[in-house]
Amino acid sequence: MTLLSALPASDSYRVTGSGARPSAFAVSELATASFAAVGQELIRLMKSLNLVSDAPELTVDHRLASLWYGFSFKPEGWEMPSLWDAIAGDYQASDGWIRLHTNLPAHRQAALKILRVKPDRDAVTQVVRTWSIVDLEAAIVAEGGATAAMRSRSEWLEHPQGRAVSRDPLIGWHNPRQVTLRDRPQATAERPLAGLRVLDMTRVLAGPIATRALAGFGAEVLRIDPPSWDEPGVIPDVSLGKRCAYLDMKTPAGLEAVQDLLSQADVFVHGYRPGALDALGLTQTKRDALAPNRIEVTLNAYGWQGPWSNRRGFDSLVQMSAGIADAGRSWAKADKPTPLPVQALDHATGYLMAAAALSALSEAALGNSIMQARLSLARTAELLAVLGKAETSNEITRANPTDYAPAPEKSDWGVGHRLKPALRVGGTDMIWSRPASKLGTSDPIWPSLKP
Repeated sequence: MTLLSALPASDSYRVTGSGARPSAFAVSELATASFAAVGQELIRLMKSLNLVSDAPELTVDHRLASLWYGFSFKPEGWEMPSLWDAIAGDYQASDGWIRLHTNLPAHRQAALKILRVKPDRDAVTQVVRTWSIVDLEAAIVAEGGATAAMRSRSEWLEHPQGRAVSRDPLIGWHNPRQVTLRDRPQATAERPLAGLRVLDMTRVLAGPIATRALAGFGAEVLRIDPPSWDEPGVIPDVSLGKRCAYLDMKTPAGLEAVQDLLSQADVFVHGYRPGALDALGLTQTKRDALAPNRIEVTLNAYGWQGPWSNRRGFDSLVQMSAGIADAGRSWAKADKPTPLPVQALDHATGYLMAAAALSALSEAALGNSIMQARLSLARTAELLAVLGKAETSNEITRANPTDYAPAPEKSDWGVGHRLKPALRVGGTDMIWSRPASKLGTSDPIWPSLKP
Protein backbone atom coordinates (compact mmCIF):
# COMPACT_ATOMS: atom_id res chain seq x y z
CA MET A 1 0.00 0.00 0.00
CA THR A 2 1.06 3.57 -0.58
CA LEU A 3 -1.05 5.50 1.90
CA LEU A 4 0.18 9.06 2.32
CA SER A 5 2.92 9.38 4.94
CA ALA A 6 4.96 12.46 4.03
CA LEU A 7 5.05 15.59 1.92
CA PRO A 8 5.65 14.95 -1.79
CA ALA A 9 9.16 15.27 -3.20
CA SER A 10 9.85 18.82 -4.33
CA ASP A 11 10.79 17.66 -7.84
CA SER A 12 7.45 15.89 -8.34
CA TYR A 13 5.48 19.07 -9.06
CA ARG A 14 5.95 22.40 -10.77
CA VAL A 15 6.08 25.62 -8.77
CA THR A 16 5.19 29.05 -10.08
CA GLY A 17 5.21 32.32 -8.18
CA SER A 18 7.68 33.43 -5.54
CA GLY A 19 8.11 35.10 -2.17
CA ALA A 20 7.68 34.03 1.43
CA ARG A 21 5.69 34.79 4.52
CA PRO A 22 8.04 36.57 6.95
CA SER A 23 8.82 34.05 9.67
CA ALA A 24 11.56 32.13 11.41
CA PHE A 25 9.99 29.04 9.88
CA ALA A 26 9.35 27.78 6.35
CA VAL A 27 5.69 28.76 6.30
CA SER A 28 5.49 29.39 2.54
CA GLU A 29 7.40 26.21 1.74
CA LEU A 30 4.95 24.28 3.91
CA ALA A 31 2.03 25.94 2.16
CA THR A 32 3.24 24.96 -1.29
CA ALA A 33 4.11 21.40 -0.24
CA SER A 34 0.76 20.82 1.48
CA PHE A 35 -1.13 21.95 -1.61
CA ALA A 36 1.09 19.65 -3.65
CA ALA A 37 0.15 16.77 -1.34
CA VAL A 38 -3.52 17.31 -2.22
CA GLY A 39 -2.68 17.41 -5.92
CA GLN A 40 -0.48 14.31 -5.74
CA GLU A 41 -3.19 12.25 -4.08
CA LEU A 42 -5.88 13.59 -6.40
CA ILE A 43 -3.83 12.39 -9.37
CA ARG A 44 -3.48 8.96 -7.77
CA LEU A 45 -7.25 8.80 -7.31
CA MET A 46 -7.96 9.94 -10.86
CA LYS A 47 -5.68 7.21 -12.19
CA SER A 48 -7.19 4.61 -9.85
CA LEU A 49 -10.68 5.50 -11.13
CA ASN A 50 -9.49 5.50 -14.77
CA LEU A 51 -10.46 9.14 -15.16
CA VAL A 52 -7.08 9.81 -16.79
CA SER A 53 -4.65 7.54 -18.59
CA ASP A 54 -1.47 9.52 -17.97
CA ALA A 55 -0.58 11.51 -14.87
CA PRO A 56 -1.44 15.17 -15.49
CA GLU A 57 1.00 17.92 -14.58
CA LEU A 58 0.75 19.16 -11.01
CA THR A 59 1.30 22.89 -10.54
CA VAL A 60 1.27 24.96 -7.34
CA ASP A 61 1.42 28.74 -7.32
CA HIS A 62 3.77 29.46 -4.42
CA ARG A 63 2.50 32.98 -3.83
CA LEU A 64 -1.16 31.99 -3.90
CA ALA A 65 -0.54 29.00 -1.65
CA SER A 66 1.07 31.34 0.88
CA LEU A 67 -1.92 33.68 0.66
CA TRP A 68 -4.45 30.85 1.09
CA TYR A 69 -2.79 30.20 4.46
CA GLY A 70 -4.33 33.50 5.53
CA PHE A 71 -7.83 34.69 4.68
CA SER A 72 -8.94 33.70 1.19
CA PHE A 73 -11.94 36.03 1.15
CA LYS A 74 -11.97 39.84 1.02
CA PRO A 75 -15.32 41.52 1.76
CA GLU A 76 -16.40 44.39 -0.45
CA GLY A 77 -18.05 47.22 1.45
CA TRP A 78 -18.38 45.33 4.74
CA GLU A 79 -16.06 43.85 7.35
CA MET A 80 -15.66 40.36 8.72
CA PRO A 81 -16.07 40.04 12.50
CA SER A 82 -12.97 39.89 14.66
CA LEU A 83 -11.35 36.50 14.92
CA TRP A 84 -10.51 36.93 18.60
CA ASP A 85 -12.43 37.48 21.81
CA ALA A 86 -11.48 40.63 23.74
CA ILE A 87 -9.79 38.59 26.51
CA ALA A 88 -7.88 36.21 24.23
CA GLY A 89 -4.16 36.80 23.85
CA ASP A 90 -0.71 36.58 25.39
CA TYR A 91 -0.10 37.61 29.00
CA GLN A 92 3.03 37.96 31.05
CA ALA A 93 2.96 35.85 34.21
CA SER A 94 5.43 35.88 37.09
CA ASP A 95 7.92 33.67 35.26
CA GLY A 96 7.07 33.78 31.58
CA TRP A 97 4.31 34.13 29.03
CA ILE A 98 0.98 32.35 28.70
CA ARG A 99 -1.76 32.51 26.09
CA LEU A 100 -5.45 32.46 26.94
CA HIS A 101 -7.82 31.17 24.25
CA THR A 102 -11.26 32.51 25.12
CA ASN A 103 -13.14 32.61 21.82
CA LEU A 104 -15.61 29.98 23.01
CA PRO A 105 -17.88 31.03 25.91
CA ALA A 106 -17.04 27.92 27.96
CA HIS A 107 -13.29 28.51 27.63
CA ARG A 108 -13.70 32.18 28.51
CA GLN A 109 -15.73 31.31 31.58
CA ALA A 110 -13.15 28.74 32.71
CA ALA A 111 -10.28 31.24 32.52
CA LEU A 112 -12.20 33.98 34.34
CA LYS A 113 -13.30 31.55 37.03
CA ILE A 114 -9.72 30.56 37.80
CA LEU A 115 -8.48 34.15 37.70
CA ARG A 116 -11.49 35.40 39.72
CA VAL A 117 -11.83 38.58 37.72
CA LYS A 118 -14.45 40.27 35.60
CA PRO A 119 -14.09 40.11 31.80
CA ASP A 120 -11.77 43.09 31.65
CA ARG A 121 -8.40 42.83 29.90
CA ASP A 122 -6.59 45.13 32.32
CA ALA A 123 -7.87 43.14 35.29
CA VAL A 124 -6.83 39.87 33.66
CA THR A 125 -3.38 41.31 32.94
CA GLN A 126 -2.84 42.25 36.59
CA VAL A 127 -3.97 38.91 38.01
CA VAL A 128 -2.02 36.79 35.51
CA ARG A 129 1.19 38.47 36.71
CA THR A 130 0.68 36.84 40.11
CA TRP A 131 0.67 33.31 38.68
CA SER A 132 3.42 31.06 37.41
CA ILE A 133 2.80 29.90 33.86
CA VAL A 134 2.76 26.20 34.73
CA ASP A 135 0.33 26.62 37.64
CA LEU A 136 -2.06 28.82 35.68
CA GLU A 137 -1.93 26.53 32.66
CA ALA A 138 -2.75 23.50 34.82
CA ALA A 139 -5.55 25.28 36.68
CA ILE A 140 -7.35 26.56 33.57
CA VAL A 141 -7.02 23.23 31.75
CA ALA A 142 -8.41 21.40 34.81
CA GLU A 143 -11.39 23.78 34.72
CA GLY A 144 -12.08 22.85 31.09
CA GLY A 145 -10.45 25.88 29.53
CA ALA A 146 -7.90 26.27 26.76
CA THR A 147 -4.52 27.84 27.40
CA ALA A 148 -0.81 27.26 26.84
CA ALA A 149 2.37 28.43 28.53
CA MET A 150 5.17 29.51 26.22
CA ARG A 151 7.93 26.92 26.08
CA SER A 152 11.17 26.87 24.16
CA ARG A 153 11.83 24.22 21.54
CA SER A 154 14.22 22.41 23.87
CA GLU A 155 11.71 22.51 26.72
CA TRP A 156 9.01 21.09 24.46
CA LEU A 157 11.19 18.32 23.10
CA GLU A 158 12.02 17.30 26.67
CA HIS A 159 8.39 17.55 27.82
CA PRO A 160 6.49 14.23 28.10
CA GLN A 161 3.99 15.37 25.48
CA GLY A 162 6.69 16.69 23.20
CA ARG A 163 8.44 13.33 23.36
CA ALA A 164 5.16 11.55 22.65
CA VAL A 165 4.43 13.75 19.63
CA SER A 166 7.90 13.10 18.22
CA ARG A 167 7.00 9.40 18.12
CA ASP A 168 3.76 10.01 16.20
CA PRO A 169 3.82 9.60 12.42
CA LEU A 170 2.80 12.64 10.41
CA ILE A 171 -0.34 10.74 9.46
CA GLY A 172 -1.30 7.81 11.66
CA TRP A 173 -3.23 5.05 9.90
CA HIS A 174 -5.35 2.78 12.08
CA ASN A 175 -8.10 0.12 11.98
CA PRO A 176 -7.54 -1.48 8.56
CA ARG A 177 -10.63 -2.80 6.79
CA GLN A 178 -11.84 -3.65 3.33
CA VAL A 179 -14.25 -1.17 1.79
CA THR A 180 -16.22 -1.00 -1.43
CA LEU A 181 -16.48 2.43 -2.99
CA ARG A 182 -19.83 3.54 -4.32
CA ASP A 183 -20.01 4.13 -8.07
CA ARG A 184 -19.94 7.82 -8.99
CA PRO A 185 -20.80 8.02 -12.69
CA GLN A 186 -20.75 11.84 -12.53
CA ALA A 187 -17.02 11.86 -11.73
CA THR A 188 -14.88 13.22 -14.58
CA ALA A 189 -11.31 14.36 -15.08
CA GLU A 190 -12.58 17.93 -14.70
CA ARG A 191 -14.63 17.20 -11.54
CA PRO A 192 -13.04 14.05 -10.08
CA LEU A 193 -14.87 14.24 -6.73
CA ALA A 194 -18.32 14.91 -8.16
CA GLY A 195 -20.91 12.85 -6.31
CA LEU A 196 -18.62 12.17 -3.35
CA ARG A 197 -20.58 12.77 -0.14
CA VAL A 198 -18.42 14.26 2.64
CA LEU A 199 -19.84 14.60 6.15
CA ASP A 200 -17.99 17.42 7.89
CA MET A 201 -18.19 17.55 11.68
CA THR A 202 -15.20 19.79 12.35
CA ARG A 203 -14.69 23.25 13.84
CA VAL A 204 -12.01 25.93 13.47
CA LEU A 205 -9.86 25.60 11.50
CA ALA A 206 -8.00 22.60 10.07
CA GLY A 207 -10.98 20.33 9.42
CA PRO A 208 -13.04 22.96 7.57
CA ILE A 209 -9.99 23.72 5.41
CA ALA A 210 -9.77 20.02 4.50
CA THR A 211 -13.39 19.80 3.43
CA ARG A 212 -13.19 23.14 1.59
CA ALA A 213 -10.37 21.65 -0.49
CA LEU A 214 -12.45 18.55 -1.29
CA ALA A 215 -15.40 20.74 -2.27
CA GLY A 216 -13.13 22.54 -4.72
CA PHE A 217 -12.85 19.37 -6.78
CA GLY A 218 -16.58 18.64 -6.78
CA ALA A 219 -17.30 16.87 -3.49
CA GLU A 220 -20.74 17.33 -1.94
CA VAL A 221 -19.84 18.60 1.53
CA LEU A 222 -22.42 18.79 4.32
CA ARG A 223 -21.24 20.46 7.52
CA ILE A 224 -23.11 19.70 10.75
CA ASP A 225 -22.97 21.93 13.84
CA PRO A 226 -24.93 22.06 17.10
CA PRO A 227 -27.78 24.59 17.08
CA SER A 228 -26.72 28.23 17.50
CA TRP A 229 -23.04 27.40 16.97
CA ASP A 230 -21.13 30.06 15.09
CA GLU A 231 -17.55 31.04 14.30
CA PRO A 232 -18.19 34.48 12.79
CA GLY A 233 -14.54 35.36 12.24
CA VAL A 234 -13.81 32.38 9.99
CA ILE A 235 -17.02 30.94 8.53
CA PRO A 236 -17.02 33.27 5.46
CA ASP A 237 -13.56 31.92 4.73
CA VAL A 238 -14.09 28.18 5.25
CA SER A 239 -17.73 27.45 4.36
CA LEU A 240 -16.99 27.93 0.66
CA GLY A 241 -18.62 25.23 -1.45
CA LYS A 242 -20.49 23.62 1.46
CA ARG A 243 -23.98 23.20 2.78
CA CYS A 244 -24.21 23.92 6.51
CA ALA A 245 -26.90 22.50 8.79
CA TYR A 246 -27.69 22.36 12.50
CA LEU A 247 -28.36 19.14 14.42
CA ASP A 248 -28.27 18.48 18.16
CA MET A 249 -26.58 15.13 18.65
CA LYS A 250 -27.45 15.24 22.34
CA THR A 251 -31.10 14.62 21.47
CA PRO A 252 -32.41 11.27 20.20
CA ALA A 253 -33.76 12.86 17.02
CA GLY A 254 -30.53 14.69 16.31
CA LEU A 255 -28.39 11.62 16.89
CA GLU A 256 -30.64 9.54 14.66
CA ALA A 257 -30.37 12.14 11.90
CA VAL A 258 -26.56 12.22 12.12
CA GLN A 259 -26.42 8.45 12.02
CA ASP A 260 -28.59 8.45 8.91
CA LEU A 261 -26.32 11.02 7.24
CA LEU A 262 -23.23 9.03 8.19
CA SER A 263 -24.69 5.83 6.74
CA GLN A 264 -24.94 7.58 3.37
CA ALA A 265 -21.57 9.37 3.49
CA ASP A 266 -18.49 8.34 1.55
CA VAL A 267 -16.07 10.36 3.69
CA PHE A 268 -16.41 11.32 7.36
CA VAL A 269 -14.18 14.15 8.61
CA HIS A 270 -14.30 15.08 12.29
CA GLY A 271 -12.25 16.73 14.99
CA TYR A 272 -13.60 15.15 18.15
CA ARG A 273 -11.14 14.48 20.93
CA PRO A 274 -10.58 10.81 21.89
CA GLY A 275 -13.69 9.43 23.54
CA ALA A 276 -15.98 12.34 22.59
CA LEU A 277 -17.76 10.49 19.80
CA ASP A 278 -18.21 7.49 22.08
CA ALA A 279 -19.94 9.72 24.62
CA LEU A 280 -22.33 10.89 21.91
CA GLY A 281 -23.19 7.34 20.92
CA LEU A 282 -21.03 7.09 17.80
CA THR A 283 -18.50 4.51 18.91
CA GLN A 284 -16.07 2.94 16.49
CA THR A 285 -18.23 -0.19 16.40
CA LYS A 286 -21.33 1.89 15.71
CA ARG A 287 -19.64 3.85 12.91
CA ASP A 288 -18.39 0.64 11.33
CA ALA A 289 -21.90 -0.81 11.42
CA LEU A 290 -23.56 2.33 10.05
CA ALA A 291 -21.00 3.12 7.36
CA PRO A 292 -18.71 0.15 6.71
CA ASN A 293 -17.48 1.62 3.44
CA ARG A 294 -16.66 5.13 4.64
CA ILE A 295 -13.30 6.88 4.57
CA GLU A 296 -12.62 8.50 7.97
CA VAL A 297 -10.14 11.27 8.73
CA THR A 298 -9.75 13.02 12.07
CA LEU A 299 -7.44 15.31 13.99
CA ASN A 300 -6.71 16.62 17.45
CA ALA A 301 -4.45 19.32 18.84
CA TYR A 302 -1.67 17.62 20.81
CA GLY A 303 -1.25 14.18 19.28
CA TRP A 304 -2.69 10.74 19.84
CA GLN A 305 -0.49 9.46 22.65
CA GLY A 306 1.00 11.02 25.75
CA PRO A 307 -0.51 12.87 28.74
CA TRP A 308 -1.95 15.72 26.64
CA SER A 309 -3.58 13.62 23.92
CA ASN A 310 -7.02 14.57 25.23
CA ARG A 311 -6.22 18.25 25.87
CA ARG A 312 -8.19 21.02 24.21
CA GLY A 313 -6.03 23.03 21.86
CA PHE A 314 -5.87 25.37 18.92
CA ASP A 315 -3.18 26.46 16.47
CA SER A 316 -2.13 29.49 18.53
CA LEU A 317 -1.84 27.37 21.68
CA VAL A 318 0.21 24.63 20.01
CA GLN A 319 2.58 27.32 18.70
CA MET A 320 3.12 28.43 22.31
CA SER A 321 3.57 24.90 23.64
CA ALA A 322 5.84 23.58 20.90
CA GLY A 323 8.39 26.39 21.00
CA ILE A 324 7.32 28.12 17.79
CA ALA A 325 6.25 31.39 19.44
CA ASP A 326 9.48 31.45 21.48
CA ALA A 327 11.66 30.77 18.43
CA GLY A 328 9.81 33.52 16.61
CA ARG A 329 10.51 35.88 19.50
CA SER A 330 14.25 35.22 19.19
CA TRP A 331 14.14 35.55 15.40
CA ALA A 332 12.28 38.86 15.58
CA LYS A 333 14.44 40.10 18.49
CA ALA A 334 11.20 40.81 20.35
CA ASP A 335 10.41 40.84 24.04
CA LYS A 336 7.16 38.89 23.74
CA PRO A 337 5.84 35.76 21.97
CA THR A 338 6.04 36.05 18.19
CA PRO A 339 3.79 33.50 16.52
CA LEU A 340 3.70 32.53 12.87
CA PRO A 341 2.26 35.23 10.58
CA VAL A 342 -0.68 32.93 9.84
CA GLN A 343 -2.24 29.89 11.48
CA ALA A 344 -0.04 27.61 9.44
CA LEU A 345 -0.48 24.53 11.63
CA ASP A 346 -4.22 24.60 10.99
CA HIS A 347 -3.86 25.16 7.27
CA ALA A 348 -1.16 22.56 6.72
CA THR A 349 -3.00 19.96 8.78
CA GLY A 350 -6.18 20.72 6.85
CA TYR A 351 -4.61 20.15 3.45
CA LEU A 352 -2.89 17.02 4.71
CA MET A 353 -6.27 15.77 5.93
CA ALA A 354 -7.74 16.33 2.48
CA ALA A 355 -4.76 14.53 0.94
CA ALA A 356 -5.18 11.65 3.39
CA ALA A 357 -8.84 11.24 2.43
CA LEU A 358 -7.86 11.11 -1.25
CA SER A 359 -5.08 8.63 -0.46
CA ALA A 360 -7.51 6.29 1.27
CA LEU A 361 -9.99 6.60 -1.59
CA SER A 362 -7.25 5.62 -4.05
CA GLU A 363 -6.32 2.54 -2.06
CA ALA A 364 -9.97 1.50 -1.83
CA ALA A 365 -10.41 2.00 -5.58
CA LEU A 366 -7.48 -0.36 -6.15
CA GLY A 367 -9.09 -3.00 -3.94
CA ASN A 368 -6.68 -2.60 -1.04
CA SER A 369 -7.76 -2.43 2.58
CA ILE A 370 -7.82 1.11 3.92
CA MET A 371 -7.40 2.65 7.34
CA GLN A 372 -8.57 5.69 9.26
CA ALA A 373 -6.24 8.68 9.21
CA ARG A 374 -5.26 10.58 12.35
CA LEU A 375 -3.40 13.88 12.30
CA SER A 376 -2.57 16.51 14.89
CA LEU A 377 -1.53 20.15 14.99
CA ALA A 378 1.38 19.30 17.28
CA ARG A 379 2.78 16.75 14.83
CA THR A 380 2.44 19.23 11.98
CA ALA A 381 4.42 21.67 14.14
CA GLU A 382 7.29 19.18 14.20
CA LEU A 383 7.14 18.95 10.41
CA LEU A 384 7.36 22.72 10.13
CA ALA A 385 10.25 22.87 12.61
CA VAL A 386 12.50 20.76 10.38
CA LEU A 387 11.40 22.05 6.97
CA GLY A 388 14.05 23.90 4.99
CA LYS A 389 13.46 27.60 4.47
CA ALA A 390 14.57 29.45 1.34
CA GLU A 391 16.03 32.90 1.79
CA THR A 392 14.26 35.67 -0.09
CA SER A 393 13.72 39.39 0.28
CA ASN A 394 10.33 39.17 -1.44
CA GLU A 395 7.96 39.13 1.53
CA ILE A 396 4.34 38.05 1.16
CA THR A 397 2.25 40.00 3.64
CA ARG A 398 -1.02 40.76 1.86
CA ALA A 399 -2.87 39.97 -1.33
CA ASN A 400 -2.84 42.27 -4.34
CA PRO A 401 -5.96 42.88 -6.46
CA THR A 402 -4.54 40.58 -9.15
CA ASP A 403 -4.42 37.69 -6.65
CA TYR A 404 -8.22 37.53 -6.55
CA ALA A 405 -10.55 35.90 -9.04
CA PRO A 406 -12.17 38.49 -11.31
CA ALA A 407 -15.74 37.34 -10.65
CA PRO A 408 -17.20 38.47 -7.28
CA GLU A 409 -18.55 35.95 -4.81
CA LYS A 410 -22.02 36.56 -3.38
CA SER A 411 -21.63 35.13 0.09
CA ASP A 412 -24.42 35.02 2.67
CA TRP A 413 -22.83 38.05 4.36
CA GLY A 414 -22.36 40.13 1.25
CA VAL A 415 -20.30 40.38 -1.90
CA GLY A 416 -16.57 39.81 -1.76
CA HIS A 417 -13.62 38.46 -3.69
CA ARG A 418 -11.96 35.06 -3.34
CA LEU A 419 -8.32 34.30 -4.01
CA LYS A 420 -7.52 32.50 -7.22
CA PRO A 421 -6.88 28.77 -6.67
CA ALA A 422 -3.28 27.88 -5.86
CA LEU A 423 -3.46 24.31 -7.17
CA ARG A 424 -3.93 23.03 -10.69
CA VAL A 425 -3.91 19.39 -11.77
CA GLY A 426 -3.63 19.22 -15.54
CA GLY A 427 -6.92 20.61 -16.82
CA THR A 428 -8.58 20.21 -13.43
CA ASP A 429 -9.14 23.46 -11.60
CA MET A 430 -10.47 24.06 -8.11
CA ILE A 431 -13.99 25.42 -8.63
CA TRP A 432 -16.52 25.87 -5.87
CA SER A 433 -20.13 25.51 -6.98
CA ARG A 434 -21.53 27.34 -3.93
CA PRO A 435 -20.49 30.63 -2.32
CA ALA A 436 -19.69 30.78 1.37
CA SER A 437 -22.82 30.28 3.46
CA LYS A 438 -23.84 30.90 7.05
CA LEU A 439 -24.11 27.99 9.46
CA GLY A 440 -27.51 26.39 9.82
CA THR A 441 -28.84 27.64 6.47
CA SER A 442 -29.31 24.24 4.83
CA ASP A 443 -31.41 21.22 5.69
CA PRO A 444 -29.51 18.26 7.19
CA ILE A 445 -29.94 16.08 4.12
CA TRP A 446 -27.89 14.94 1.17
CA PRO A 447 -29.27 16.94 -1.76
CA SER A 448 -28.17 14.27 -4.22
CA LEU A 449 -30.49 11.78 -2.47
CA LYS A 450 -33.59 13.99 -2.57
CA PRO A 451 -36.45 12.25 -4.39
